[in-house]
Amino acid sequence: MPRKKSSLWLRHLELFSAAAGARPKKRAGKARPAAQKTATRLAQRPAKPAAPARAAKRTGTARAPSARPPGTWLRSFHSAGPSAGRLVNHLAYALYLPATPAQTAGMPVVVMLHGCKQTAESFAAGTRICRLAERSGFAVLFPEQAKTAHAHRCWHWHGDATQSEAASVASLVDAIVQRHGFDRDRIYVAGLSAGAGLAAALALRYPDRFAAIGLHSGPAIAPPSSTMAAMSLMRRGLRDDPIHALDACADVAAYPGMPAFVIHGRLDTVVTDRNATQLGIAFARLNRLVDEHGAIRVGEQRSYAHDDADYVDYLKGGRLVVRVCIVRGLPHAWSGGDPGEPFHSATGPDATAMFWHFFRRQRRKRLA
Repeated sequence: MPRKKSSLWLRHLELFSAAAGARPKKRAGKARPAAQKTATRLAQRPAKPAAPARAAKRTGTARAPSARPPGTWLRSFHSAGPSAGRLVNHLAYALYLPATPAQTAGMPVVVMLHGCKQTAESFAAGTRICRLAERSGFAVLFPEQAKTAHAHRCWHWHGDATQSEAASVASLVDAIVQRHGFDRDRIYVAGLSAGAGLAAALALRYPDRFAAIGLHSGPAIAPPSSTMAAMSLMRRGLRDDPIHALDACADVAAYPGMPAFVIHGRLDTVVTDRNATQLGIAFARLNRLVDEHGAIRVGEQRSYAHDDADYVDYLKGGRLVVRVCIVRGLPHAWSGGDPGEPFHSATGPDATAMFWHFFRRQRRKRLA
């Protein structure tokens, strides 16, 4: 990234840390030395060749320590196809497989995209999603941005396709689903902040891969822009009509639809909650619930308050398609998460549980 842009990101990320009340560095991993050694050893091993789905049993893998859920935590790298400026295109990732069932074939999977200054481990710990995965029987895939790609591990969500990691993440998802035999109709993607921005890009460019999306503290959908314009979007939201911005990014008439759940903090000073409202309108448009003027086309819209949060629901035939949840008192942090992890807060409802409750009712629409 050019030096000028990097300096802008550095200034933004200082604000990002202060707004979340995060320490400059995460606590050293004293509590889980065994997990770190296991993760390091697995990361150094070459990825195993893909195995048939029926034989996708987890053998010869390390078990998580007793302090963690009893499933399997895998660390590896995926080699995606070369892209502009990236002849070597490796993407690190972690994969959590619940202890039961023993077979992974037919299992749903949630793709979790971390925010800036986070790792797969910190995001898993802060959201507590592996515990939920253990109880509910789904796998969790954590793509991880490299420090060589961005000094603060931010995803490049605001650039064009040649600058984005969306293609690499889609390639990783395809490889993991094939290797473990996961249910292709039950692949879900969620992200926090920059991760939410990348998740939205994945939903727009690869709607055939995902059954639903969850966006937490993410920016509104807008055409590719510079770093300066992206920062303005985060601080103020779109200045233009969100429907016009969306129509410049996607062919709504040909888009197959994408159920979406948007969560945001009312006190977010890094990404203003206006972005969440605009995301809700954009996904209502993508699901053809509103017309080009924003008027309800089919179904209905409901607004209400519950448990210190304000909701706007878009329904079709009585079924929830898009939900926006604005949590009062929440800064730029994951709602109902582990406050011991940076960018996660105990304030608000459990975002992880809400996302999964929404996801488990959705299946990918197959194109005719």
